Amino acid sequence: MKVLVTGGAGYIGSHTTLSLLEEGHEVVVVDNLMNSDAESLVRVARIAGRKPDFRPVDLLDEIALESIFAEGGFSAVIHFAGLKAVGESVEMPLKYYRNNVVGTLNLISAMEKHNLRTLVFSSSATVYGSNENVPLKEECEMNATNPYGRTKQQIEDILTDLAESDSRWRIALLRYFNPAGAHESGLIGEDPVGIPNNLLPFVSQVAVGRHSSVQVFGDDYPTPDGTGVRDYIHVVDLAFGHLAALRYLESNLGVFRWNLGTGRGTSVLEVIDAFAAAAAREIPTTIASRRSGDAAVSYADPSLAWKQLGWSAERSISQMCEDHWRWQSSNPHGYKTASQKS
Repeated sequence: MKVLVTGGAGYIGSHTTLSLLEEGHEVVVVDNLMNSDAESLVRVARIAGRKPDFRPVDLLDEIALESIFAEGGFSAVIHFAGLKAVGESVEMPLKYYRNNVVGTLNLISAMEKHNLRTLVFSSSATVYGSNENVPLKEECEMNATNPYGRTKQQIEDILTDLAESDSRWRIALLRYFNPAGAHESGLIGEDPVGIPNNLLPFVSQVAVGRHSSVQVFGDDYPTPDGTGVRDYIHVVDLAFGHLAALRYLESNLGVFRWNLGTGRGTSVLEVIDAFAAAAAREIPTTIASRRSGDAAVSYADPSLAWKQLGWSAERSISQMCEDHWRWQSSNPHGYKTASQKS
């Protein structure tokens, strides 16, 4: 199968690209490198023994996008490309709506023009908003509370309307929870631009000395240790979830929604303790006030993905931390050197 992967040089995209190559697929990666590094694909090729075809194209560039689809031969698209920082989305909402929503409209318009109607979309648990009716099921009401989450929610609505208007479409909406970890080789992993927005990459950067301490936002939640509880899923398990969805779409028409999570919650302090054990060093912490909009507890009910896809997350929080530390300790400044980062 020839698969187009948008955002394939990013964190989840690169791991999924690797899994596709290892399964024998032909992969074309489209990425504007705004939040990623082409070095990830060089390393993917080193692991897989063959390389994906890379095109430095922005989905807002309709002419360049059209030229890729005009080559023909694609069987499916896996769509990761998009901006993803919640805080930035609040400060610059138009940037997020333009990039995420308009970029997706350009993509599906090009797909339709070239009679390609199989799409796996990278959605997010942020579409559930601050819903604490856990475990979260796919039928829970969508109520995103920030522009980033609303772009995911809007794209889900657009794709649902599209599939309902044309029965030839095959669409998977994958709502994943908190990706963490890295490939076991330590060659590819999460390399956020600027200060990390997510817990694990920030903890790992504290462990290598790039930050002095981890700020814990709230220690007075109604949870066992007072800190927020989230569902962390290993990025390799997540990549396998995309392949499982792709296989399902081969024989099923329509639009489908699946949570990709472990179904287990882990608190902020539990994550920090697990990472300290993996890195064999202390992780300094400071306590700050709660952030507005943060739920006390959020974790998935992933049973539908198991029932329909035969997929479930296999890797523990300890393995996520061990693999994440292997990546970070081997690449303290990510894909670039310290001088390149400065």
